[in-house]
Amino acid sequence: MEFMITGRNLTVSDRFREYAGEKLTKIEQLATKVQRVDVKVSKESKARTADTPLTVELTVVGRGPVIRAEAAASDKFAAFDLAYGKLLERLRRAKDKKKVHHGRHAPVAVNAATGSLPTVSSSEPIYAQSVPDVVEEKSPYDIENDIPAGDSPVLIRRKVFPATALSLDDAVDNMEMVGHDFYLFIDSSTGIPSVVYRRKGWTYGVISLDENADVTEEISAYRSSDEPARV
Repeated sequence: MEFMITGRNLTVSDRFREYAGEKLTKIEQLATKVQRVDVKVSKESKARTADTPLTVELTVVGRGPVIRAEAAASDKFAAFDLAYGKLLERLRRAKDKKKVHHGRHAPVAVNAATGSLPTVSSSEPIYAQSVPDVVEEKSPYDIENDIPAGDSPVLIRRKVFPATALSLDDAVDNMEMVGHDFYLFIDSSTGIPSVVYRRKGWTYGVISLDENADVTEEISAYRSSDEPARV
C-alpha cells in the first residue's frame, strides 16, 4: 500500500508524514485491497489570520469504490484525527456491507473489527499523545497544484475517473462512502450517465440524460426488489 501526502499553501513536515503514515498502515485491517491512500493538507491561500482552519482530505483508492473523508481544524494533527475517524467508520461500513451482500454471512461487529487497534486516551486528542512537532522543514514532496488559467482568477479543475456501470442503490452507497452530496455514474439498467444526489431528510434524487427520451419521473425504494412506480 502506497501513501501520497501533499500540502497546499503550507509545508508538510516530516513529523506529520510519520504520524499520518503510522496511522494509515492500520487501515489494511479493514480494507485488504487498498492500493493507495492520498492525504492532502490544505490552507486557504488568502487566509488573513493565523488561526485559519486547516483541511485534511483522505482518499482510499483500491480494487473497489473510492472511500473518502475530510475534516477541518485549527491544527493539522487534529484535522487528520477527525478525518481519520470518519474514514475508519466508512471502511467498516464498506466491509460489513460486503460481508452481507457477497459472503451471505452476518457482518463482523465493530468491536471485533477494531479489537486489534491500539487503545488511546479519551481525555485528550490523539495528536496530543505524541511528541509535538516544533520545526517544520521544506519537504521535496510538496507540490503546488493550482495552475493559473491565463489572466483569469477563476480555475476549473478537471478530473477523469474510470466509468463503471452501477445500480442506483450501489451509486447511493458509493456517494455515502466518499462523503459527497452527489455521485456521477453509469446506470447499469439504462447504460446512460446519471447523477445521484442527496435531498432533505433520508431521501435521494437521481438525474439522467438521454437525448432520445422525454422528461419522466419515477419513485423507487432503496434496496427494494419492487419495480419503480412512475409518477
